[in-house]
Amino acid sequence: MDQMIYLDNAATTKCAPEAVKAMMPYFSEYYGNPSSIYGLGAESKKAVSGARKIIAESLHADQTEIYFTAGGSESDNWALIAAAEAYGEKGKHIITSRIEHHAVLHTCEYLQKRGFRVTYVGVDENGILKLDELEKAIRPDTILISVMYANNEIGTIQPIAQIGELAKKHGILFHTDAVQAYGHVPIDVEELHIDMLSASGHKIYGPKGIGFLYIRKGVKIRSLLHGGAQERRRRAGTENVPGIVGFGAAVQEAFANMEERGEKEKQLRDYLISEIETQIPHCRLNGDRKRRLPGSVNFSFRFIEGESLLIMLDMKKICASSGSACTSGSLDPSHVLLAIGLPHEIAHGSLRLTLSYENTKEEIDCVVEAVKEIVEKLRNMSPLYEDYVKKNGKE
Repeated sequence: MDQMIYLDNAATTKCAPEAVKAMMPYFSEYYGNPSSIYGLGAESKKAVSGARKIIAESLHADQTEIYFTAGGSESDNWALIAAAEAYGEKGKHIITSRIEHHAVLHTCEYLQKRGFRVTYVGVDENGILKLDELEKAIRPDTILISVMYANNEIGTIQPIAQIGELAKKHGILFHTDAVQAYGHVPIDVEELHIDMLSASGHKIYGPKGIGFLYIRKGVKIRSLLHGGAQERRRRAGTENVPGIVGFGAAVQEAFANMEERGEKEKQLRDYLISEIETQIPHCRLNGDRKRRLPGSVNFSFRFIEGESLLIMLDMKKICASSGSACTSGSLDPSHVLLAIGLPHEIAHGSLRLTLSYENTKEEIDCVVEAVKEIVEKLRNMSPLYEDYVKKNGKE
């Protein structure tokens, strides 16, 4: 196949035509500031309100509980820092998991330097949070539990309902980073007892640079950005009207077609997993086989380095990512893969393939063939694999 094959949708998705079309008038025709009192500004304000309504309904929330941000990282930062400041007098203990996105982990480190104490709860070999460990970690001074809805590397979906119930039982705020899950699986913030939820536009075929933070009514949380009175005085700065409109359009499409898209992604995902496991020896599927996002696949291949695999896939016009952080300039493997118990040498040889409903079976076949060829080539250059074959025989 001569065309590019894109299998890195957990990193970002292309902007849906519906989102692009919805945004265009707000760049040059309805460009007024939503805070203005004249008609042009009113058009922008109306568009922002419309998108807010769409997003609120998708979560079974109220419109006044949705606050637009610049993306998932800002939403995570806001939820943790502002909650810590607002509830710091009650206690200074926060609980999170060892496999969170760095937007949460690095924010927790920031808070630790400012006197807060953080407990990092472990996960099992499939990446599922240990609920018993979570409950034991709860203390009288615990003010916040932050656990991601689904992991961005291995796709494992967490027991959010049980976590929410536990937090409610103990009177603790519950925040979930739903950046990877929102728009891909149904979420009801009321049923799940979620107090705060982060999401991002560019993970669901919307534009980059836009996200939101859901904040349940009654949650005492301070502003992260100070300035004007935008977002009901909780998030200053002129609204990104085109981004908000595009996000709303993407949300509308995602939730209208969620079941159909999800089923197609699941079929392609399961086919991809089956083909890799059948055709490539010494591989390990990372993440839970059933409790995983529809389009998420993560494999570790023994005796190879993930970054070499990525580079060679790119030469074949296949876009993917590695479970290893080596491509970011770090020599350490993914903290997620280490948390599920993988040794460094196996964690380094990982590949994340995240699918879209637009991918085809033909593309999957091409990718499997390419991965098989490259893994075999890399292993033939590996002294570790040579030693293994001498000791155990090939395969």
